[in-house]
Amino acid sequence: MPGKKVCIVGSGNWGSAIAKIIGHNVKASNRFDPMVNMWVFEEMINGKKLTEIINTEHENVKYLPGHKLPRNVVAVPEIAEAVKGAKVLVFVIPHQFIAKLCDQMKPHITEGTIGISLIKGIDEGPEGLKLISDIIREKLEIEVSVLMGANIANEVADEKFCETTIGSKNEANGLIFKELLQTPNFRITVVQESDTVELCGALKNIVAVGAGFCDGLGFGDNTKAASCGVADLITTCYGGRNRRVAEAFVKTAKSIAELEAEMLNGQKLQGPQTSAEVYKILLKRDMVNQFPLFTAVYQICFEGKEVKEFITCLQSHPEHM
Repeated sequence: MPGKKVCIVGSGNWGSAIAKIIGHNVKASNRFDPMVNMWVFEEMINGKKLTEIINTEHENVKYLPGHKLPRNVVAVPEIAEAVKGAKVLVFVIPHQFIAKLCDQMKPHITEGTIGISLIKGIDEGPEGLKLISDIIREKLEIEVSVLMGANIANEVADEKFCETTIGSKNEANGLIFKELLQTPNFRITVVQESDTVELCGALKNIVAVGAGFCDGLGFGDNTKAASCGVADLITTCYGGRNRRVAEAFVKTAKSIAELEAEMLNGQKLQGPQTSAEVYKILLKRDMVNQFPLFTAVYQICFEGKEVKEFITCLQSHPEHM
């Protein structure tokens, strides 16, 4: 039996860190094809195409500098070519791009293909909240698992120890993805509660923005801890980019978009965007008052509400703290 061809859809900071793991793991297993395609949104870096730099220097110099990618990971700028013949799709792009990309992929997807989403976000559907994995399922008509955890991309790339969770309604597929992604320092637990895993991964980024506001305003760790709970949440509230940019938002008075350009090389933050999707759903359901943290983060990021009022917004609803 020839091994299954793997395609990584996305190549940012997290996508490149995952490509390091996948490139290494496929060579050690006869379950997978040893060559991996990675779809890269083409950009020019100092007059050279990013895909060419990755394919010659084996480094994503823009999004994961200082880390060599395995030589069997090949950067491909056209999505149709990248997914050709792939049986295993790993989605790791900002959630706002997923629908359009799936539409471009659909004609090239063959029966029996499976996917896993590493995308922390949600969308607003006509009925309310829509999971990113559901968008992929509906558009591509494939079975989709999710991977979510306390995983800062650079720490994973540095092979520092961390844990993560795969949510897979199909147990056999969950184990395929575990074989593809687990390493001695990237430990995976597979559970069947896929939707819960995905939801926690998305919502915690809004909390991280709130934590960054606390840091920017000079509040202590106790204030921050009052809005935190579990591992992924704690990690993102200390080390993650959502927190870091939110702190700068307070200290510099620049917009989120400006800070994304300056601090993240133009990569998109998931926290503010997720807060916008959640806010629309809360409005529809008349539940805005029940989620003061999510609402306050949205209003500060998008409606010009004073960030000084962040803690006041939370204190006005003690029953929900």
